[in-house]
Amino acid sequence: MALDDLTGASVSGSGIPHPREGSHHTPSLPSPLAGAHPGGEASAGPEGLSGDDEVGRAVVKPLPPELFDIHGSCAEMRWEAMRDRGYHVPNDRFFVRNHTSTPRIDIATWRLRLHGSGLHRPRDFTYDELLALPTRTADVAIECAGNGRAFFSAQQGQPAPGTPWRLGAIGVARWRGVPLSTLLALAGLRDDAVDVLPTGLDPEYVDNGVNLGHVRRPLPIAKALDDVLLAYEMNGERLPPDHGFPARLVVPGWTGIASIKWVGDIKVATAPLSSPWSTDLYRMFGPGQSEEPLTAQVVKSAFELPWNAALRAGRRHILRGRSWSGTGRIVRVEVSVDGGRSWQRAVSRGRAPAAGWTPWHIAWFPRDPGPYVLMARATDETGATQPERTPHNTLGYLYDGIVRHPVTVTG
Repeated sequence: MALDDLTGASVSGSGIPHPREGSHHTPSLPSPLAGAHPGGEASAGPEGLSGDDEVGRAVVKPLPPELFDIHGSCAEMRWEAMRDRGYHVPNDRFFVRNHTSTPRIDIATWRLRLHGSGLHRPRDFTYDELLALPTRTADVAIECAGNGRAFFSAQQGQPAPGTPWRLGAIGVARWRGVPLSTLLALAGLRDDAVDVLPTGLDPEYVDNGVNLGHVRRPLPIAKALDDVLLAYEMNGERLPPDHGFPARLVVPGWTGIASIKWVGDIKVATAPLSSPWSTDLYRMFGPGQSEEPLTAQVVKSAFELPWNAALRAGRRHILRGRSWSGTGRIVRVEVSVDGGRSWQRAVSRGRAPAAGWTPWHIAWFPRDPGPYVLMARATDETGATQPERTPHNTLGYLYDGIVRHPVTVTG
């Protein structure tokens, strides 16, 4: 299917096959100004580059090595880049999960098409029409389903295929846009609608020589009507190209594949819908697994430190980190500085949004030089707590085990 078959939008981008994968400075960010909308011009690349200049590049924004680890067409945030950076991940250091490459979309021709048997009044929206609708703003985490995959191998000796993320395939941003429920109502949602299928405008995805088409994954109508946002702003700015310009879904609590980027088409049906991203990928396969499609994320924690960080002995250090869960607000974080032999309660920095993450800190005064292992485990309001090990699944999804973070204390 050609890109412009979906919406008529002019799109540039390159179809870069990606290996099969199990999945994907604002200290006090104010709310975006009321009535201030992103500009209406076509998306421009960094330093004035045009879409033609970007052909063949999987990611548009700069990816300096001090901020990112690169995995093919994806970029993982380095956690030390978030130290003292405030609650939200700045757009320039937000992780990138691309199945192929970032498309360059002209908003003059872009349309959001709502159609299908689940609607009484199928219709299109222009970008300006979208901006004119009532808005909502929310602090929400987007996290790849494969975040933490590397630890299946590194900590459990059970390798899983796909992008070897540590813990940097997550980011929290302040998203502004239109509730999906509003758009569905304007298109005359039928009472018997059951599924919504958003489709992205990125290049078609080729997996082992098979063209799976554009990235798309169904949402049940109950979730679509609950808290899903069609966002066009990120941290008070127009969506950057790599993060879904001109519009993307933001699906609180669920794995990142649900938050489809570059949305151009939303099908609503009175019968269940499917795609390769809900049948062959993003399911829990393997011995003892349910084989159900992925929905909510799991509990995780990360330190705002480099891997193998070096710290001086005989000094007081404030260890900072963040914990999060797709099923509820974090209520407790415990930290071990001796590889799990003892644990201390960390201090959280205020009541955080349930759909975001909880920052925390703890003081540590290491007296002796040598190697140490830092660990953090969190518990959310449902009682879910990070375990010592995560049951293995074939594609390496939903790692929630306690991560052993190595540091060296120097004399």
